[in-house]
Amino acid sequence: MVENKTNINWYPGHMAKTKRLISEKINLIDVVYEVVDARMPYSSKIKDIDAFIKNKPKIIIFNKTDLCDRSETEKWIKFYEEKGFKVISLSLEKNPDLKQLIKITNELMEEVNQKRENKGMLKRKTRILIVGIPNVGKSTLINRLVGKKAVNVGNKPGVTKNLDWIRINDNMELLDSPGILWPKLDEQNVAFNLASLTAIREEILPLYDVCEYIINTLYKHYPEILKSRFGIEKVEEDFVETLDFIGKKRGCLMRGGEINYDKVMNVIMNDIKSGIIKNITFDRFDEIIKQ
Repeated sequence: MVENKTNINWYPGHMAKTKRLISEKINLIDVVYEVVDARMPYSSKIKDIDAFIKNKPKIIIFNKTDLCDRSETEKWIKFYEEKGFKVISLSLEKNPDLKQLIKITNELMEEVNQKRENKGMLKRKTRILIVGIPNVGKSTLINRLVGKKAVNVGNKPGVTKNLDWIRINDNMELLDSPGILWPKLDEQNVAFNLASLTAIREEILPLYDVCEYIINTLYKHYPEILKSRFGIEKVEEDFVETLDFIGKKRGCLMRGGEINYDKVMNVIMNDIKSGIIKNITFDRFDEIIKQ
């Protein structure tokens, strides 16, 4: 595991409140959907999730698979499956077929209802808790399941504010929850991955450092993407020189021809946020698990 410590504290009060409310309602829940970003299957997985969902059956949903490096992300899927998790891969923005997700959910619910029947209790509709870090696609998943816009969707963290019950059909209902993180982002790569892929607010880490991390990561693992998108064949030791190069190439200039560095950094972040830069996975399995 990567042990590089940063001790970044970013834990808004609503996250602590969300975990407390989930703990209070967890006995009402039958199945948990945990949504992760397929581009960072380790960084986007809630570290202390088992502390507040107890031993409820869980399905891990890899979202944004249209944006990930499938060969790298498949290693993580296999890793979680070998740990006994049910795993589903989806691209929720592409109007996916959710039949497999419903099928696995129903199979898990059969086990729940069998236990209820053994206790002399009646079967009941499936109650699902949906959890995940900010901006991984929880709201989009709900809207796909409901078949219409049931909740607001945004490409920045913090859109969902409360725990809300949402009816899917006569047999299923969802408990939606705000994005959750853990009190300390104490692994440097995790913190930068979350910032790079817009799971934490951009002001938490210096934007310059985040952009440098993005460019260096692309240079290390996806040099062909870096070259095709920005024309960069070599990242200079002084990152300002790289920003200068991108600024000139993309026309991020002020009066007098000076580079507008804020605009350059926004270009880098927006290329990631909008999915223009894709086929990338920032959590490298061999670097994290096999060390």
